[in-house]
Amino acid sequence: MKQYPRGPSPAGLDRVGLVRLGFAIGLLALATTVDAARPSGQAGVDWGDPRGEECVDCHMTENPGLYWEWNHSAHGQAGVNCLDCHQREEGAVDAFKHEGEFISIVVTPKNCSTCHETEFQEMDGSHHAKAGQILGSLDNLLGEVIGGPAAVNAGCKQCHGGELEFYTEGKNKGRPTPGTWPNTGIGRINPDGSLGSCTACHGRHRFSRAQARTPDTCGKCHVGPDHPQIEVYNESKHGIIYRAKVDEMNLDSRKWVAGVDYSAAPTCATCHMSAGPGIGATHNVGERISWTLRPPISTKINLVKLENGQEFDVPEGQPIPAVGDEAKGSTVVEVLTWKDRRAKMEKVCFGCHAESVVTGHYKQFDDVVDLYNDKFAKPIAAMMDRLKEGGYITGAPFDEKIEWTWWEIWHHEGRRARHGASMSGPDYTWWHGMYEVAQHTYFKWIPELKEVVIKKDGNDEFAVALLEEYFKPIDGHDWYFNGMSKDQLEVVRKGFEARYGEGSLK
Repeated sequence: MKQYPRGPSPAGLDRVGLVRLGFAIGLLALATTVDAARPSGQAGVDWGDPRGEECVDCHMTENPGLYWEWNHSAHGQAGVNCLDCHQREEGAVDAFKHEGEFISIVVTPKNCSTCHETEFQEMDGSHHAKAGQILGSLDNLLGEVIGGPAAVNAGCKQCHGGELEFYTEGKNKGRPTPGTWPNTGIGRINPDGSLGSCTACHGRHRFSRAQARTPDTCGKCHVGPDHPQIEVYNESKHGIIYRAKVDEMNLDSRKWVAGVDYSAAPTCATCHMSAGPGIGATHNVGERISWTLRPPISTKINLVKLENGQEFDVPEGQPIPAVGDEAKGSTVVEVLTWKDRRAKMEKVCFGCHAESVVTGHYKQFDDVVDLYNDKFAKPIAAMMDRLKEGGYITGAPFDEKIEWTWWEIWHHEGRRARHGASMSGPDYTWWHGMYEVAQHTYFKWIPELKEVVIKKDGNDEFAVALLEEYFKPIDGHDWYFNGMSKDQLEVVRKGFEARYGEGSLK
C-alpha cells in the first residue's frame, strides 16, 4: 500500500487528515442544503387548520384505511390535515362545497408547493412535468387510433398524465369526470395550470420518502418492451444487491446521501435525484442524463435553464444559447453541457465506486449507443427518408409494414439495447437489444425494403442500391454482403470443438 508522507501541513494535518476534513466539510455543507429545503412554518399557523380536524374525525370512520395512512405519515405527525391540502377558493373549476367548506378532490403540485417550494420548482420544468406532451406523439397515435381511447385513458395517461376535466353544472359540479380521474400521471395537466402529480411517486396518503425511493415506484411506468428500466435494473448487479440488502438501505433517512447513509446499492432515485458526496438532491430527474435514449437516433444533450423556471435540451452539435440570451420567451440563467450533466451523475457514482469503474462503465455505454446509431439507426433512417422521397411509401405513419418494423427496431429493441448498456443489464443490451435489432434489420426490414421497391418498380434495383450506399461501407455489415469469413468460422469451429469434441460443429 502506498504510504503518504506524514509531515505537517499548513493546517497541522497530514494529507489523509486533510482529505477527511474536506470530505466532512462537504457533508456538512450538504446537510445544511438539505435542512434549508425543509418546509418552514408553525403548526396551527402555517398549517393545521383547526377546521380540518372535523375532516379527520369523519374520515377515520368513513375511510379508515385512508385515515391510518395519513396518520402514520409525516403530514399526520406534523399536524398537516385534510383541509390544508384539499381546500379551494369558491368559484375554482375544481371546487365544490362539502360539509361547509369548498374543497377539491385533486391535490396539485402547486398545492404542495405551499410547503415544498424547492421541490416544486425543480420538478416544474423537468422532463417528468412534460411527460404529458407525449400525448401528441406517434405513441399516442397508436393508442388512440389503433388501440382506442379507453386503452389510452387506462394505459398511457396513467403514466404520462392527461388533462383533468370537471363537471361544470349539476350536483357533481367541481368534481372530476370519471373519464379523466383517477389519474396520477407524472405529467398530468391540472386545473390550476400546474403540471404533474406528486402522488405519482409519493403514494397518498402516506407520502413516504422511503416508498418513493424504491425502484418499484419508478417501475410502475419505466417498464415493458419500449422502456424496460425496471427489468434492466433488476438484472443488474445494483438491483441484485438491493434486493439482497434492502434492510440496509436506510430508505427513510431524511438526507439519504449515497455512500454515507447507505452503501449497499443504488436505486433509481439514488442516481437520478438523490444526494451523494459533493452533490445535493434534486427533483429534476433529467439533470444528470447526458444521452437521450428515446428517439430513433440518440444524441448527447445539453440543458438550458430559463428564468421562468422552464428548461429545454439542445442536442450536441447544435448552437447553445449563452447565459443572458433570450430563448423561448424567457432569459437563459444556466447552461449545463452534456459533460456537466454527466459529471453530476459521476459524483453520485463516486460515492461508492473508484474512477476506473465509472470511466469504464461510461466507455462501454457510449460504445453501445454509437454502435446502434452508426451501424443501424442512422443508415436505416436515411433509407426510410429516401423511400418517402421516392414515393415508395407514403408520408403517413403506420400504413406500411416496413414502418412498423422500423418502429419496433428503434422504439423497442433499440431502446432496450441502449437502456441495457446505460444501467449495466447485459441480457437487455444483447439478447433483448442488439441481437433483435440485428435480426429484425436483416431478416424483416431488408426483405420489406425490397418488397416496397418491387411493388412500385417491378424490380428491387433501388433497394439494392440503397443497401450498397448506406450499409456496405460499414464494416459491421460486411458479413451480410460477403458472408462469414473463413477465419471467423474457423475461430468458432475450434472453440466449439474444444468444448464439445472434434466434429461436433457440422
